[in-house]
Amino acid sequence: MVSKEKQKKIIIDQYIKAYNEFDIENMLKNVHPDVEFKNIANNEINVHIKGSKTLKKQAEDSTKLLKKREMKITEQVIDGDLVENKIEFKAVLAIDIPEGPKAGELVKLKGKSIFKFKNDKIISIEDIS
Repeated sequence: MVSKEKQKKIIIDQYIKAYNEFDIENMLKNVHPDVEFKNIANNEINVHIKGSKTLKKQAEDSTKLLKKREMKITEQVIDGDLVENKIEFKAVLAIDIPEGPKAGELVKLKGKSIFKFKNDKIISIEDIS
């Protein structure tokens, strides 16, 4: 039998693999219906979503922004239902960002992605850069 910690690691690895491959169905298969997602940059929440249907729409919309993307976990700490991941993210833009990088440019970020679980499903994701 797989330990609770190992199960959480497997679920997060599957989520990130699906995310990197733009595979939204597999990305959401272990997400709780009441999931809450936040993207926090420079200490400000710039995206806040509640519910798996809204997260699915956001994920579908974001696929139009990037040609390629890769999120990689560099360090992971599991503490009960909370999993904190230090991440490296890189992506190739599909569109120009106003007053920012242009289509085709590589964007790189480092930050963390915090997953919370409820009933063996992802109930909360916070991406912080």
